[in-house]
Amino acid sequence: MTFSLAGLLGNSAPGHATGIDRTTVSLTALANLNALSPQNVPQVAPAATPVAAVEKTAIEQIAPAEQEEFDTLAQAVAAQDSAAADEALQCLAGAIYFESKGEPLTGQLAVAEVIINRAKSGRFPTDVCDVVKQRGQFSFVRGGQIPTITKGASYRTAIAVAKVALASAWNSPADKALYFNTPDRRPSVRAVKVASIGNHVFYR
Repeated sequence: MTFSLAGLLGNSAPGHATGIDRTTVSLTALANLNALSPQNVPQVAPAATPVAAVEKTAIEQIAPAEQEEFDTLAQAVAAQDSAAADEALQCLAGAIYFESKGEPLTGQLAVAEVIINRAKSGRFPTDVCDVVKQRGQFSFVRGGQIPTITKGASYRTAIAVAKVALASAWNSPADKALYFNTPDRRPSVRAVKVASIGNHVFYR
């Protein structure tokens, strides 16, 4: 079932992805970015799910038609259905929704890629949900949980973008980015700018 992408241009306050500069017994030191405004763990085996398994689970829920090649990102997004039964998909869509709703589709995809890249990096938790809920990383997370989301057009778009990202159905212009922030905030760690999209600057 396809759906309208109307309303994607609505205003929203962009959020930020930050890092924490601390070393734990089992994690590599995490990079620290500037603290965020209110708007805007180590893994315990066997609870942690390798990102490859997460991606496989999410991709298995995507219809074969969604694995086709598309001429535009908008086409790739429109081809997805709005089902989000998988927990990793819900977490990724939640982050896209709260951090980048109202941003261009390329900006929403880049936010998703930051989270997926973190899970693959070895510097953050290996589970998509744990990356999103990691303490001090995303300011929309409350008490380690993603707030309730109104299931409107913006959220359906976030689900579709999450599916595109997990299926690697479109190349992100912010390839390998691990952080993002607004243009007026600079990372407090050494970071290389890889893209500027909408109201966010992406770094690796």
